[in-house]
Amino acid sequence: MGLFSGLLGLSTALDETKLMAEYGKYMIDGETIEIGFTLIRDTFVFTNKRLLLIDKQGLTGKKLEIITIPYRSIDFYLLETAGTFEMDSELKIAVKGMPTIITKKFRKDDGLDAVYKILSTYVLK
Repeated sequence: MGLFSGLLGLSTALDETKLMAEYGKYMIDGETIEIGFTLIRDTFVFTNKRLLLIDKQGLTGKKLEIITIPYRSIDFYLLETAGTFEMDSELKIAVKGMPTIITKKFRKDDGLDAVYKILSTYVLK
């Protein structure tokens, strides 16, 4: 289902240990991973300090573009849950100074409630 979800543009939850092994070097002291997801080759990680958007580029995916969004920069976020006959839920995040809204699709059962709780915890501080 992971590859199929990726082809459909739906995210897949990742193991925290794998995320830390791959992206831990970009984190500061005291920063911990709350939850992370992948979408084909791109990854987005929610930490206790920020949201990391990691865009793998090139044929090998060795080149990375890493965008840091501090939670204090998030204007609003929107959760659209899946209905009875729908396959996906959607999360939208508006960031101060960014002209577009970040939109991520999730499988119906893929931890979007946890993401919403994490955003609420850190954005509403």
